[in-house]
Amino acid sequence: MPSIDLISPIDGSVYLTRETMPREVAFEAARKSRLAQERWRNRPLQERIDLVLKANEIIGRTTDRMAVELAHQMGRPVRYGGEYGGFNERVTYMAGIAGECLAPDVIEDSDTFNRMIKRVPWGVVLVVAPWNYPYMTAINTIAPALIAGNTVILKHASQTLQVGERLAEAFHEAGVPHDVFQNVVIDHDTTNALIAERAVDFVNFTGSVGGGQAMERAAAGTFIPVSTELGGKDPGYVRADADLDAAVDTLMDGAMFNAGQCCCGIERIYVQQSLFQPFVEKSVAWVNAQKLGNPLDHETTLGPMANIRFAREVRAQISEALADGAKAHIAQMTADDGQGTYVTPQILTNVTHDMRVMRDESFGPVVGIMPVADDAEAVRLMNDSRFGLTASIWTQDRDAAERIGDLIETGTVFMNRCDYLDPALCWTGCKDTGRGAGLSKLAYQALTRPKSYHLRNI
Repeated sequence: MPSIDLISPIDGSVYLTRETMPREVAFEAARKSRLAQERWRNRPLQERIDLVLKANEIIGRTTDRMAVELAHQMGRPVRYGGEYGGFNERVTYMAGIAGECLAPDVIEDSDTFNRMIKRVPWGVVLVVAPWNYPYMTAINTIAPALIAGNTVILKHASQTLQVGERLAEAFHEAGVPHDVFQNVVIDHDTTNALIAERAVDFVNFTGSVGGGQAMERAAAGTFIPVSTELGGKDPGYVRADADLDAAVDTLMDGAMFNAGQCCCGIERIYVQQSLFQPFVEKSVAWVNAQKLGNPLDHETTLGPMANIRFAREVRAQISEALADGAKAHIAQMTADDGQGTYVTPQILTNVTHDMRVMRDESFGPVVGIMPVADDAEAVRLMNDSRFGLTASIWTQDRDAAERIGDLIETGTVFMNRCDYLDPALCWTGCKDTGRGAGLSKLAYQALTRPKSYHLRNI
């Protein structure tokens, strides 16, 4: 039977192996999910909320194990303690707003008419989750989907297969029925078949542009909603009135944390000319203070990239940029042998948008920094991208930040922060970043469909 090997980025060893589910077994799982959904949606809303909160509590008891397992699977240093902080924040917020968001919208309640719009669950929700924040990105959809009365089938990334298993264990221990929340290990063809043959009713996909295109192709003609969060090339813009030290600390962390493997990580920075040189100097000092090494070492601040193929892409973009005239500011670090998963974090200047490192998604520890004359030039360059997830503006002028934000083609605008997902705000993108509405009250609208009632008394 075909299987998947999870290769640890720490040393290239096989961390675990799992057999892939045969197509007929996957379809049987979807059938059971559909049968279970009717019973699940009829349970009181508060019961569903309580079970999801119980699963969250169970996950919270395993943070030490989570941190070690994530280090083995995708390389994040154990010093950061896993993902429970953000996981818990998202679950509790979505649970807290569920009653209001899922309540009927009553238009009229009179002796003659009762008119209202209810929110009803789609049915079976397929969540295809990524490896870079494997707990938090998955729960963004799992929690509101279950609370809204859907059943969930989770297909986790091959790099983080164990995370899917841990989530299933927690939800089942909490009392969520096995057929209501299922974790499956399936290949791309089976995933596409489940969508194309309408074995599921809603798809949430986080991953590459190519992966999102495959999901949409599979759903073509089925009218199954496909929500996607795909690539990014998120910019930072430092205005002349910015707090320079705060901008350096936050933007460099946004560029380098998790080895640069963040959906909304900073991949390009534009700095007004008067601050450009000091910004670069302070940024170089910040990066040189990092320790690249084994993520199981508590002294390590920057671990390996999750997979050798990701590291090769980052090195290729850097090499091409240098060949075209870019300047590298960080010397090769000891842990970096030049060909493995441990990649020296790099700052590049003398870059242009003709270079792939400023145009294509890097998803690694490299950032290009360019000087700009004014807001207009910064806006033009920030919009010169096929992606649109977030943008970070550094200024003391909130009105200016909002004005600039209105001009930027992106899903989220930050002022004086970056690389953060606020569960009260809609997580969304535009252009090749895809389309969708994660978290916030809009997540409940996305994970349900409107159903209108026009009741007349005679």
